[in-house]
Amino acid sequence: KQFLSGSNESKARGLGSILLYAPFSRTDTAGFQWQTNQSTGFIGQKFSSGVKGISKTVRDVANASASALRGDAAAQGSFAAAVGTYGALFGPKRIIDTPIAELGFTGIAVGASMNGLKPIVEFMTWNFAILAADQIINSAAKMLQMSGGQYHCPIVFRGGNGTAGQLGATHSQSFEAFYAHVPGLKVITPSNPADAKGLLKAAIRDEDPVVFLESEKMYGDKGEVPEGEYIIPIGVADVKRKGTHVTVVSFGKIIKIVEEVAEILAKENIDIEIIDLRTIRPLDFASIVESVKKTNRCVVVEESWPFASISSEIAFHLQSNAFDYLDAPVLRVTQTDTPFAFSPTLIDEALPNKERLIDAIKKVIYS
Repeated sequence: KQFLSGSNESKARGLGSILLYAPFSRTDTAGFQWQTNQSTGFIGQKFSSGVKGISKTVRDVANASASALRGDAAAQGSFAAAVGTYGALFGPKRIIDTPIAELGFTGIAVGASMNGLKPIVEFMTWNFAILAADQIINSAAKMLQMSGGQYHCPIVFRGGNGTAGQLGATHSQSFEAFYAHVPGLKVITPSNPADAKGLLKAAIRDEDPVVFLESEKMYGDKGEVPEGEYIIPIGVADVKRKGTHVTVVSFGKIIKIVEEVAEILAKENIDIEIIDLRTIRPLDFASIVESVKKTNRCVVVEESWPFASISSEIAFHLQSNAFDYLDAPVLRVTQTDTPFAFSPTLIDEALPNKERLIDAIKKVIYS
């Protein structure tokens, strides 16, 4: 991984960027091969990294999965999630450093996608993408339907999502339910480096607009990442742990808490099945239903507010499609229904934690 040099002024400007697929063919300095698809002009990626069996961070994976598309000396992003000397390699026509004007650069990218390119738009955080919601929701999501199928909008919107410490109420929001509410958008939230690679590569190839929600706190997380071409289909959940007593459904960085709780309760002979949704829309309801048919109980854990949430949708779906298999009501563990706090003490109380999840699991089992 190459860390960039550059003036403080140039780094301060690099809080938004547009990354474009364009006809090209080369092997870059990281050992990745890029070949032009002659029929479309888009780049098809053939990953052949010379490093085998290494543990990579989420940040590394984000770099590799779109390495030729982003990151020049003035557009590395505030969390260094876009690093490398790709501006020098691929030029300003393919990697566009932008002012902090989310509505403007998102609109440019939507127009580019309608005209044959496949942009990746990087937001500093999804909290700032609220300013670009008109282009994401009213343009990208609706373009295929409103054009009568004439214009696809293949575009990836990505950036930091959710809480990341003491950032206050306006910088700590989770947007899965916000964007999953909109027909025409696909919504992805990976929980580990391998999933980040496989799902980001799938998102880049998709013909629809994809909202890719990352966690700022996970950029430094390490995990084994499959080498070579590795794509995870959008809309397929991952059963991370088999169990028989209760199904716990979650996604994103909160999966870590679920896994810790599973280990704690295993010592009490409580066997938890963990489902990592990975994709929020389309949501893999079938995997959840099949698990509940076996466990007869379900707890949903979500790093967001409870009202009109992903956990609400899952509870409704289970009541409609697996009612006869449920031995107890579906329970939820969510963020408190308040604007997020700045105080560390209040932060700990607001977020889903091990104690609240253990209480919910025992309640659903022993009710």
